[in-house]
Amino acid sequence: MAKEKKLVEAITSMDEDFAQWYTDVVKKAELCDYTSVKGCMVIKPAGYAIWENIQKELDRRFKETGVENVYLPMFIPESLLQREKDHVEGFAPEVAWVTQGGLEPLQERMCVRPTSETLFCDFYQKEIHSHRDLPKVYNQWCSVVRWEKTTRPFLRSREFLWQEGHTAHATAGEAEERTQQMLNVYADFCEEVMAIPVIKGRKTDKEKFAGAIATYTIEALMHDGKALQSGTSHNFGDGFAKAFGIQYTDKNNQLQYVHQTSWGMTTRMIGALIMVHGDNSGLVLPPAIAPVQAMVIPIQQRKEGVLDKAFELQEVLKKAGIRVKTDDTDKSPGFKFAEQEMRGIPVRIEVGPKDIENGKAVICRRDTREKYEASFGELGAKVREILDLMQKEMLERARAHREAHTYTAVTYDEFKDTIENKPGFVKAMWCGCQECEDKIKEDVQATSRCIPFEQEQLSDTCVCCGKPAKKMVYWGRAY
Repeated sequence: MAKEKKLVEAITSMDEDFAQWYTDVVKKAELCDYTSVKGCMVIKPAGYAIWENIQKELDRRFKETGVENVYLPMFIPESLLQREKDHVEGFAPEVAWVTQGGLEPLQERMCVRPTSETLFCDFYQKEIHSHRDLPKVYNQWCSVVRWEKTTRPFLRSREFLWQEGHTAHATAGEAEERTQQMLNVYADFCEEVMAIPVIKGRKTDKEKFAGAIATYTIEALMHDGKALQSGTSHNFGDGFAKAFGIQYTDKNNQLQYVHQTSWGMTTRMIGALIMVHGDNSGLVLPPAIAPVQAMVIPIQQRKEGVLDKAFELQEVLKKAGIRVKTDDTDKSPGFKFAEQEMRGIPVRIEVGPKDIENGKAVICRRDTREKYEASFGELGAKVREILDLMQKEMLERARAHREAHTYTAVTYDEFKDTIENKPGFVKAMWCGCQECEDKIKEDVQATSRCIPFEQEQLSDTCVCCGKPAKKMVYWGRAY
């Protein structure tokens, strides 16, 4: 019993200290750990298995839109980086530099990629010559390095894993279409697979990606009321093409500049999973993304036939297309239950001598703790039904939480009071001036999250300055 108690007590209550709760879940669920390399993490098997499922599902969706995978170098010569001024200035504070190779100083220092726009531009300049070479719709899975001052597992680390798509098109219209298409891919993935509802919209000029003419984003709300930017898609227009000389001959034999896009999603989505769905017992994984969807736990497993039946049920579930394991360790059932809950495995299947006698197993849902009984012959279908229901209801609960923590403010006093006292999204009108964004950030440490595609006319005036309003914006404090 002592061990079982210790496992649960290891997690700080989220209402007591959300930041500590998050760290406890990350460590106790064995998703990742700290390393001797400051600001970098080791992603452990349980965490990497989630990332593999994210990769697998995103990669499939990308390829359905015509995307091909490539891989470019991790080093970028300084002279190459300098060719796009706005881009360089945007990343300068976060760049890590390599100045020596082996025993010799480098003639030109190189940065470890913080992102790969300049490398793709260099590549495209050599690859694209004719309209017949377009479009180029490439993606790479890799790691990037950004020298963050403050780090936090999954949410912000100096090296992290991601995918970065980079495309080149003949026209501005095609580039814009691809930019929004990939944002929709991200939004559908978040809602359908991760059960995380998102707000789709455009970033303000202050918040857009360095070098982009437009940045689109999906914004999610965490359990503590803070926002998390969950995926971005950027339209670069022909700015990078002009800086790097990426031209093609069109059908009329005229030279034209290409139009480019970039889009990315990272391992911070594992952090989003924890903070949207987790509870005081640990991780709660939506079935679609869970590496293990069901854990069979034998009760009184030393008794004859119990383990055999557990493994028999495991095979039944496998044949039903369910990712399943059996916990046949010598730990007590209570400890196994707590461990399964800590790791967020969607359902557990309990089977002991009495269950075998009755020809039934007990199924317990991780999210609601509801219990069901199913005959051995119907187990596969019943577990699949429960997993589908759980996936649907987890999204509904997350959406209900977001709606309950989305507020409207018309006056600046109301806006400031809401930001300070009601964690969540605040919808308010904006005049379009950066001065108001800066003032809001200075006054209440909140930022514009996005200008949503679905606009509402809350009032005629800017919440900050009182001048005529141009757009409704989602505001909030964010990770």
